[in-house]
Amino acid sequence: MHFSNFTMITQRVSLSIAIIAMVNSTQQHGPSNASTQGPLTDTLTNPSRSTRELNTRASVYQWSPETQGIIFSSISYGIILTLIPSGYLAGIFGAKQMLGAGLLISSLLTLFTPLAADVGVILVIVIRTVQGMAQVSKSLLILSGIQIPSSEKQQKSSCFLLQGMAWTGQFTIWAKWAPPLERSKLTSIAGSGAAFGSFFILCVGGLISQALGWPFIFYIFGSIGCVCCLLWFTVIYDDPMHHPCISAREKEHIVSSLAQQSGVLSSLPFIAASSCTILGGQLADFLLSKKLLSLIAVRKLFSSLGLLLPSLCAVALPFVASSYTTTIALLILIPGTSNLCDSGFIINTLDVAPRYASFLMGISRGFGLIAGIISSTATGFLISQVGIVIEHLQVAGIV
Repeated sequence: MHFSNFTMITQRVSLSIAIIAMVNSTQQHGPSNASTQGPLTDTLTNPSRSTRELNTRASVYQWSPETQGIIFSSISYGIILTLIPSGYLAGIFGAKQMLGAGLLISSLLTLFTPLAADVGVILVIVIRTVQGMAQVSKSLLILSGIQIPSSEKQQKSSCFLLQGMAWTGQFTIWAKWAPPLERSKLTSIAGSGAAFGSFFILCVGGLISQALGWPFIFYIFGSIGCVCCLLWFTVIYDDPMHHPCISAREKEHIVSSLAQQSGVLSSLPFIAASSCTILGGQLADFLLSKKLLSLIAVRKLFSSLGLLLPSLCAVALPFVASSYTTTIALLILIPGTSNLCDSGFIINTLDVAPRYASFLMGISRGFGLIAGIISSTATGFLISQVGIVIEHLQVAGIV
């Protein structure tokens, strides 16, 4: 897991390092995708040409800042396109296959990036988009019930830089492999691969470009990804039950610990939801029977509580990620408090139009489904944009 995270992050940041040499501003200007070579005879006619380019004959492209921005952001296009299907595909093919396929596709596309740059900027954008499709948002992290690594640096790198089918897949695997009392340790070790990968490529990327030429940044880290894929498909299994080498004692320990906790944790959100629904209904009728509030005020009050409280819990989640207990508590409160709306706008259809209550409820539920689609897509877009901002900061040498 550590190695796969290392590989994915180095491939993602490779372009940020290489593009400095790919669009060297000291070169003469030409068409937007024109490239210049550094033949040895240019030494006499153009002594200011960099030694790196003369030795490696690496192409240089006249890409405008706007074009570079499109190239960097194109990876988010693929993320958005496959944000919703990724979870469905993972259920069909399995987490191991999805993670391995994402890593393999990303590695092969990394290897072909220099060739694509020579063909044209459009092909580079297409490759980055397909890489985004292989690196889908990790929004299922919370749904898998796995604790986010406690290290602040690991949290930042995993949340902002490593958004992938590979990342989503491995947390699905952790859900079946990591005992509750070992999750922080195991996910922190795995997640640290992203931080180490960022450190490594930022340290050696420039040296590789200077010594061998910028294409070798893609060749080297694309090849490392292929080696990682070979190891992945050889030694990784979706769950302990299908692993041929695990001991019976370890298998029993993992399965029993996960079964015990999963049953309890899975039931808690439903308990909270049903409790809040009943209590909310009782309180609403109490306020009406005692004439403490008008009907409109009661509906507005519970609608507001059902929307505001879960939103506050969701906003608080990133700030308490290091606390397993607090995170679980907030995840339980989110569906629980949202059911207060049952005594608010949801039941309001019976107040205003009881004859058409079913019809109005169907319409309102339809809008709810649309909101779910928009929120998932927007989440992937926002997370990917944060990664793009960090990439630009890395190019500028700020981070």
